[in-house]
Amino acid sequence: MSHQVFINQPALFSKLLIANRGEIACRIIATAQRLGIKCVAVYSAADTNARHVKMADEAFYLGPAPAPESYLNSQRILSIAQQANVQAIHPGYGFLSENAPFALACAQQGLIFIGPSADAITTMGSKSAAKTMMATADVPLIPGYHGNAQDEQTLKQHSQQVGYPQLLKAVYGGGGKGMRVVYHADEFCQALAATKREAMASFGNDDMLIERYLTKTRHVEIQIFSDNHGNCIYLSQRDCSIQRRHQKILEEAPAPALPQATQIAMGEAAVAAANTINYQGAGTVEFLYDEQGQFYFMEMNTRLQVEHPVTEMITGLDLVEWQLHIANGAPLPLTQTQVKINGHAIEVRIYAEDTEQDFMPASGHIAYLSQPPASRHVRIDTGVVQGDEISPYYDPMIAKLIVWDHTRDLAIARLQTALSDYKIAGIKTNIEFLAQLSQVPALQRASLNTDFLLTHAAVLAPTHVNLDYALLLAGLALQLQSEQTPQLNVANNSDNHDPNSPWSQTTGWRLNQPSTNTVKLATTNNDHHDSQHYTLTLTTLTQGYQVQINGQHPHQQKKHLQQAALSTDYLISGELNGDELTAFIDDHRVKATVVISPLHITVFYAGNSTVLFRQSIIQSAVQNQALPSNIDNEFETKITAPMNGVIVSVLCQVDQIVDAGEPLVVMEAMKMECNINAPVAGTITTVFYQAGDMVEDGAELIQLTPSLILDNKEQA
Repeated sequence: MSHQVFINQPALFSKLLIANRGEIACRIIATAQRLGIKCVAVYSAADTNARHVKMADEAFYLGPAPAPESYLNSQRILSIAQQANVQAIHPGYGFLSENAPFALACAQQGLIFIGPSADAITTMGSKSAAKTMMATADVPLIPGYHGNAQDEQTLKQHSQQVGYPQLLKAVYGGGGKGMRVVYHADEFCQALAATKREAMASFGNDDMLIERYLTKTRHVEIQIFSDNHGNCIYLSQRDCSIQRRHQKILEEAPAPALPQATQIAMGEAAVAAANTINYQGAGTVEFLYDEQGQFYFMEMNTRLQVEHPVTEMITGLDLVEWQLHIANGAPLPLTQTQVKINGHAIEVRIYAEDTEQDFMPASGHIAYLSQPPASRHVRIDTGVVQGDEISPYYDPMIAKLIVWDHTRDLAIARLQTALSDYKIAGIKTNIEFLAQLSQVPALQRASLNTDFLLTHAAVLAPTHVNLDYALLLAGLALQLQSEQTPQLNVANNSDNHDPNSPWSQTTGWRLNQPSTNTVKLATTNNDHHDSQHYTLTLTTLTQGYQVQINGQHPHQQKKHLQQAALSTDYLISGELNGDELTAFIDDHRVKATVVISPLHITVFYAGNSTVLFRQSIIQSAVQNQALPSNIDNEFETKITAPMNGVIVSVLCQVDQIVDAGEPLVVMEAMKMECNINAPVAGTITTVFYQAGDMVEDGAELIQLTPSLILDNKEQA
């Protein structure tokens, strides 16, 4: 990125507080420190050792993990700002970034708020008020109703006038919440009631607007920048059409296949929108673009967007640097004609989620993390490192992967390579789903719309994994690791043993017999009855091993695993260097990454990852009636409350068999409902609370016995 656009400008403030966490806090700190600004981080109890805390020059504790008691606690943040003697606060995105009272309080305390005025936030924070303002600026609007009258009869009448399908949308909504599509008139009242409940719980306001629901539209947005000297420009466009539940998955810039005249018209409409409310700073004006080439105003986000890096990659600009200078009173460094666009950039969001369970959020321990190397073509914005926990308290985004190249086709190829190099073990992620998405022909030819995932669901189904190879690679890695690791002399329980003694060897040596080792592994599906157990017998040869796989298969197979033969022989050999395995399987040379933990082995091979559970560990746990203390918490059977709240409903009962990801309890907290889901498949053994009960953060809600434990008890 270019760092020369703000030469000869007034000196910046010397100290900045970042009122956020995760990747955006790290990203802001990186730019601020480059500019010589001291950075103050804030953190909750869940983020004591977080990356943004370690990057900052100093950090202050906010409070308990729940956001209302930490990152949304504006008074505590303002108090820390005073204590730390900062001159400015950057809110990032989310949390307090579009909170008008917080922006106003900063100004009253003499702090520079890195963002627009409280008035601008208030105007654009109300979707109905924003549409009224856009109408005065002649910005195209979707046909609909955004009036003040909110009684059911009035809304129903306007619903019939708008026509179907239509979209019910919370006036103060965001993040895909408080929105429902209504396809027929007889659905309206029920949909209205449900959407109002969700809006009230999420935003404390249940006012609704109604829009005609446009089908086969694209989501195209314009990055604008305004200063307090009357200047405003736009920085190209971004296409964010590929979404699920109104949340973006893939973003790219510039928006592909958009006529030049439309690009200019959209940009000018976005500037007009900003000028109408005397906007200052970074903002994004979002439009829907239909098949007829018409575009319509959706909303304006009065902050830096999650996807701002793709704009940075094609303009060579640092938008956080722009924010800091403009908030400090500097004029825009470029005019519209000076904005240059170079190449194409794509961003995908790496999430901790189970894509096979309707993208249910995941939380847990990142046991292994290997990222693609950063370069001028590949950028990674992240707030985590290997060993970190993905907390259930916040958005489960692990990182943003951004790629750039001279053309869109080359950028897609860069994306595919980078995703194949991105490896995470210990927690479910969407990496393989994103890799599949990048291969969809419609994406490659830029045939985009907001229903893309539904339209192409068939080609986004889980891919087939060669289970035989995964088993062989895991078995070989375990064998090679055991040969590399010195073992204690079991006979005398002493470290003082002869390394040349056969008793010290880990090769399966036997007197006058071929040396053999046995490895027991298992796969499991979300269905309790769908676990698969395998025994690998490795016989040592002069070079390598002969391996026999004996599998015990259930009646139903996991759909995306290719079934291994019941008895199959292979010749294998290889070399293990850390986690990297080079193997020969019947003279077929392959490379894989194999991550070995106490409970399971994750095999990354051919663009897929396969998790295999170590049956010997599980069987030992069953015999001892406890899992070893160093086992990953994926098999923790105590399901606890992630925050203080109220039990809305209990969806399970004792002795019920449940799938991994299946909702067990619905809690209400932070003015919204959330599902507490089963971390693994298993059987409910205890239910501690009932509907209406108040629970504290960490309270044990459910006890569950995992399926793999039950399977081994049945076999014992």
